[in-house]
Amino acid sequence: MATMLPTEKAGARSLADVLPNSVRALAGETNDLDLSAVRSVVVVVVDGLGRSQLAARAGHARFLASHPREAVTSVFPTTTAAALTTLTTGTMPGQHGLVGYRTLDPARDRLVNQLTGWDDGMRPESWQRQPTVFERAAADGIRSFAVGPARFQTSGFTRAVLRGARYRGANSLGERFAETRAILATGEPSLTYLYIPELDKASHQYGWESPQWLGALEAVDAELQSFTRSLPPRVGVLVTADHGSIDVPHSAHILFDQVPELIAGVRHVGGEPRCLHLYLDPDATDADRAALAGVWEQSEGERAWVASRQDAVAAGLFGEVDDTVLPRIGDVLIAARKRVVYYDSRPADQSARNMIGQHGSLTPDERIVPLVRLGAFQR
Repeated sequence: MATMLPTEKAGARSLADVLPNSVRALAGETNDLDLSAVRSVVVVVVDGLGRSQLAARAGHARFLASHPREAVTSVFPTTTAAALTTLTTGTMPGQHGLVGYRTLDPARDRLVNQLTGWDDGMRPESWQRQPTVFERAAADGIRSFAVGPARFQTSGFTRAVLRGARYRGANSLGERFAETRAILATGEPSLTYLYIPELDKASHQYGWESPQWLGALEAVDAELQSFTRSLPPRVGVLVTADHGSIDVPHSAHILFDQVPELIAGVRHVGGEPRCLHLYLDPDATDADRAALAGVWEQSEGERAWVASRQDAVAAGLFGEVDDTVLPRIGDVLIAARKRVVYYDSRPADQSARNMIGQHGSLTPDERIVPLVRLGAFQR
């Protein structure tokens, strides 16, 4: 038994389309985004800037709002690790392998954090299974750069998803744009990925409806306006995001572990509060999975999409799923569709419950992100 899942729309523009089509524009080739031939491309990723949040606060982002905003579909789950990897590889989570925030490492029977949990048992170069767009561009003689906070330069996640790009560490928003200007000033063809985490950080701490989030949005908008005005000729810019966000009050926290039936047979609880991956014991049967999904459906069917791994894969939510990746996906998935989050109150560390802005599920507020064309890509 499973809640009817949203189905993937054939032909919808995806986050996976952005960088591969940028490379085609650099090669002067016809491409699916109808990008004009350019000398260099800058893809600006504003972490957490959903299309609906930008529309709701357009008065605080007048430069971005003055340009047409196309809709692009992010991945499922709408979590940074999965979405950014899809952006930088041009493949869906079922192929690249980062299928959630915390997922199962089947060989070691443990949960691993896909952003910060990299170690010798989860090597970035092999766990993330696909070549990046930057590696493929290098084979065609195109130099690629990644510009982001210096603290991420040597992280496992960077090694997993940005390999093939030369990382330029710059901590402040202004410094990152200045670093990108310096790359463009050489006049050599290039592909640059510019990462902006400030909005997502403000969202988690204060909520996207907060003054702090608005301040971060205004700062990004001002930097983008200044940057675009100073662009050299034949430089195309695309602004997009990995996911949107929903503000969830503390009163909407559901402590699911306090209902014993909801955790019966559950060995590991992965994912994140708006998209749980529930992993059963290795000897669990299809009947066990169906039984657990049925209990969740009866309890939460009005508030969440409930699906077995088989149902989610059949619905195409992870794209085509490689056999190596399949066991990383939860046996049962719980994706919030109301303004709620699901927490396990058993771990000693409950600091995550301080987060206000949340994401991970299938709602349009989380999953639809903008694509704004600037510079030589303006229509």
